[in-house]
Amino acid sequence: MVVLTIRGLEDMFAPLLQKWVGIVRLKKVHAQIVKFSLAQSSFLMTKMVDICDKNGEIEYATLLFKQMVEPNSYLYNAMIRAYTHSHLYISTINVYKQMLRDRDPQGKDPIFPDKFTYPFVIKSCGGLLCLDLGNQVHVHACKFGWKSNTVIENSLLDMYIRCDNLSDAHKTFEEMSERDVISWNSLITGHIKLGQVRRARAMFEEMPKKTIVTWTAMISGYTRNGFDAEALDVFRRMQMEGVEPDWVSLIAVLPACAQLGALELGKWIHFYAEKNGFLHITCLCNSLIEMYAKCGSVNQAWQLFDEMLERDVISWSTMIGGLANHGKARGAIVLFQEMQRAKVEPNEITFVGLLSACTHAGFLDEGLKYFDSMRKDYNIEPGIEHYGCLVDLLGRAGHIDRALETIKNMPMEPDSAIWGSLLSSCRTHSDLEVAVIAMEQLLELEPDDAGNYVLLSNIYAKLGRWNGVSRMRKLMRSKSMKKTPGGSVIEVNNVAEKFISGDRCNPYTEVIYWILELLALHQSGYGDVLETLP
Repeated sequence: MVVLTIRGLEDMFAPLLQKWVGIVRLKKVHAQIVKFSLAQSSFLMTKMVDICDKNGEIEYATLLFKQMVEPNSYLYNAMIRAYTHSHLYISTINVYKQMLRDRDPQGKDPIFPDKFTYPFVIKSCGGLLCLDLGNQVHVHACKFGWKSNTVIENSLLDMYIRCDNLSDAHKTFEEMSERDVISWNSLITGHIKLGQVRRARAMFEEMPKKTIVTWTAMISGYTRNGFDAEALDVFRRMQMEGVEPDWVSLIAVLPACAQLGALELGKWIHFYAEKNGFLHITCLCNSLIEMYAKCGSVNQAWQLFDEMLERDVISWSTMIGGLANHGKARGAIVLFQEMQRAKVEPNEITFVGLLSACTHAGFLDEGLKYFDSMRKDYNIEPGIEHYGCLVDLLGRAGHIDRALETIKNMPMEPDSAIWGSLLSSCRTHSDLEVAVIAMEQLLELEPDDAGNYVLLSNIYAKLGRWNGVSRMRKLMRSKSMKKTPGGSVIEVNNVAEKFISGDRCNPYTEVIYWILELLALHQSGYGDVLETLP
């Protein structure tokens, strides 16, 4: 007769827990464990909690843990890990507190947290954005001798950055016994998060070894903070240093291509993505579609959209917005109808594109219908962008009073864009009375924007109210205001060139103005002059 010890029984059940075959199977194994009087085995319960953690069965893991009378440090760590993975950060902290209060089965010594405890407890503090709690846990880690563990130090760095405390993050970084790539990337990302791009770039240059994550973080940081030219420079430098872009870095740089009109680089990214098998990634295709649309190549955007294997609501919304911005209102509406047939639920962005299409094309009835449909058919509460489109739609159609009434009845405070849209419509339809109302609001919201004064001055001029024109100009002079010059950016030989109206500092100024004069002659009917030039 073979008599199995407790350890022998545990070893017998361990292989049964290696393969996950569903919660029903796990419960059957658990029943057998209880039958053999092993329900208080921390070894088996730890394995079962780990299985629940990996498969999202956090409620069952909680039941397993709560039935334990004397859990050991391994089981505590497994439960802390499971709660953190499930973003149940308060539960993580509660288990950690219980762990500190608990004692070992012999009741002699406390169960001390170890290097496997603190990364998850610290992450939970960051997830809760609770800096005070994070500071306390930091003190605990030092007290129990785990301060110099790189994984724990990196967790502390991430926690401080999540809580926007770069001062303590830097202090932790400086005191680290060993800094790895994660340490550098965390601090660079922290500076980017707070808009401190120059400081991030300084650390980026100081970093001894950069990974694709580092390069991508720097590119993304530049694009998010409006430094698009710098984003392209870092992307090109990354390639020159032999670092192959991945699909995440491509997504990071595409907004910069869109903003600068860098179509050739965008096309290269499309080719590179296709060559490396990235075009099955929906979010990358969405970014490419947006880039093509913003660069004026709506046909290529449509072609890519048409070839996509899987489209989400962002794909449809981006394409609808692209068509709308290029004056293809009817195409945007037809595409929305296709979207409905495809059973894809529209979101707020979808309706911004749709309303914008109706606005630019003057489709008043359709626009009003879609605005009402948002709340009635899709339970989407219109935001300030949707009200802005509605005011613009009504104003362009000449319904100035109705547009003003819409602004007054908005559930949120109108911003300068909405009042500016109304002011522009007043100029088009020569409604001086409402223009003055809009102007008064704009002066409160943007007292230093010269464009508003110029627009009202133009309305006065259109109505022949020259006293008003003179008053606006005097007001601008008294405030030392100057009209912001217009500008444009074009891509030449893969380099984004910026041109400002009236700027003659460009080294090619003379050539540029000479060609402009020739084009003006050609347009005015003197095209034969061009043929006589060498």
